[in-house]
Parts: sequence; structure tokens; C-alpha cells
Amino acid sequence: MRRRALNLQFACAPWLLSVAADTHAAMLTQDDAAHALRTALERGAHAAVDLLARTDGFLGNPKVRIALPGHLNDAAKWLAAIGQKKRVDELVTAMNRAAEAAVPQARTLLIAAVKSLNLQDARGIVSGGESSATDFFAHKTREPLGREFLPIVTHATQKVSLSAKYNKVASKASSFGLLDPGEANLERYVTDKALDGLYLVIGEEERKIRQDPVATGSAILKKVFGSIKPSFHSHTSSNPTVSS
Repeated sequence: MRRRALNLQFACAPWLLSVAADTHAAMLTQDDAAHALRTALERGAHAAVDLLARTDGFLGNPKVRIALPGHLNDAAKWLAAIGQKKRVDELVTAMNRAAEAAVPQARTLLIAAVKSLNLQDARGIVSGGESSATDFFAHKTREPLGREFLPIVTHATQKVSLSAKYNKVASKASSFGLLDPGEANLERYVTDKALDGLYLVIGEEERKIRQDPVATGSAILKKVFGSIKPSFHSHTSSNPTVSS
């Protein structure tokens, strides 16, 4: 009867079960598990913003550094070869500085997304792949962040005279099919790339936490991520449904 009561108690949340390594069974409460997941997500979000919002957060990181798009990047190499490297570098630097200026605005929306996490979201994150938390963030925040980033990026690029030249040249390139229409406007292109870089770094932080929860220094994260995935699969395979 006791086992049935426990199963009924957690029927809606099998991901809350945690089985100890020894013969003694341990169980996390719903509050413990939810707090642990929110803690993990908040840490990943803060870490990603901190890494990208500083000087050279984009420019100095080859994984997220924003280059000129498509054929314009090829043309930039040619321009550099004929003595125009300084102008190309100025534009690329301005693009990345604009992204670095916009990223701090992401913190509030990312944390709001964490606080909105419900049971279904949590189950998907815990039982999903290594990028499930990142996918959650992107689904919840990409569109509103794009709206917030764009005016900041626009303000930053307007300080650079090459911005108008980029848009003029890129518009012509786009009309000839050399550029994606979304890449023909510098501000929108940089905004999209800034978001891509943000979610890429969030994904890296997510993998770190999943692979080594102990390194976060949080006992509750160690308890959840150190045991919850195997116990989830064990529980669902042995008792996939619970009748009332």
C-alpha cells in the first residue's frame, strides 16, 4: 500500500524520483526538484550573458564571432588583400561590439523564462537531450529578445559610418541573389547572429552542468542531475502508467 501511495503521489511527475546508490531509496520532493532545475537554468543563463556581454565576448570568441555574411565575407578578404583591411576590420568590430552591447538585455527575459517553468517543461528538460534546456530558452525568448536587441544594435551600428555603406552594398548583393534577404540589413543580421551566439553559449553551459553537476557547488544540483536521469528511465520503463 505504501508503494502504491508513493506511486500515486508522483504519478504526474516521474522525473522527481531519485534512487540512492546503496540499498536505501531516496526521494526528492517536487519543490526540491523544481528548485534544482531553476537553479541550473539560472546559472547557465547568467554564465552565458556574463561571457558574451564583456569586451571581446563575441569578437574574441571564434565560436560566436560575427563575420560578414556570405559573399560579402569573401569580398572582405579580397578588400583586405588590396589594402582595405582596416575598413573591413572596423565594420566587423562594430558588428561584434553591437552584439556585446545588446546581450545584457537578455538576462531579464531569460530569468523570467526560468520562473515560468512548469511541470511539463521540467519533465521535457530532464528527460530530453543535452540541449533541451537551451531549446526551452530559445522557444520562450528568441522572438522577444530579437525585438529588444534590434534597437540597441541599431544604435551601436549607427555610430559607424560603414553601417550605411554595408546596407547599401548588401541590398544590391541581395537583389542579385548573393545574400539572403535577412542578411541585407546590417542591424537585423547582427541581431540574429547575436541570438545565435547567445543560445550556443547557453548550450555549452547546459552541457557543463549536466556532465558535472558537482562542479557547480550545489548539493541539490548534485542530487538531481547526479541521479535523476537514470531513475527517470528506470521508473518509466518499469511503471510507464499509473492508474488511479
